[in-house]
Amino acid sequence: MIIAVDLHIHTALSPCADDDMTPNNIVNMALIKGLDAIAITDHNSCDNVEAVIKVAGDRLLVVPGMEVQTREEVHLLCYFDDLDKLIHFDGIIRRHLTKILNKPEVFGHQYIMNELDEVTGEREELLISSVDMAIDELVEKVRKYSGVVVPAHVDRPSYSILSQLGFIPPDLGFRMLEISQDYGYLAAKYPQMSYIHSSDAHSLGQILERECFIDVADYSVAEVLNYLKG
Repeated sequence: MIIAVDLHIHTALSPCADDDMTPNNIVNMALIKGLDAIAITDHNSCDNVEAVIKVAGDRLLVVPGMEVQTREEVHLLCYFDDLDKLIHFDGIIRRHLTKILNKPEVFGHQYIMNELDEVTGEREELLISSVDMAIDELVEKVRKYSGVVVPAHVDRPSYSILSQLGFIPPDLGFRMLEISQDYGYLAAKYPQMSYIHSSDAHSLGQILERECFIDVADYSVAEVLNYLKG
């Protein structure tokens, strides 16, 4: 089964995302653009994932996820096969967040929303800073909950595993890398890797059209994660 996906989307919980990145707006835009599955991957938090899942219902597959910034300032996409596992993982991330408070007038709001797009709260800790966890420790925690880790936007000059470390540690067992644009040079350098293209959408217009396709055995979150294992 071939499905169209965008597996890196931020909601209004991420301070760098537009305030109109609400659960309903994201789901409806994804449907307008003809997507079959999306992932919600806010910075160091998952507070809006449940609302997006409720809005989507059976109209759109939503993969529970989070984009975590490690101590090395590497962005890693962390995906889980159910919401409960993500919530348990979120508890670990909360304990490792810095104590720096967000300044909405500088960084943007960090809105928690329900399935009606109502603001039910706002995270006080700055979510776009590094958590106090090294990359290997983070990968271990994700896999403890049967999650999958994909290094984010590895073709970018900042906050990627290649920009920060200069290489992909072989002992971490990565098989899939996320790219945002052209990856021909990466495919030549890392031919053993598989690649997925995502939008890293911070605004509604950035959500992908039907341009990234994956082949899955059935239409389920578990099968999307199997694909991401590479």
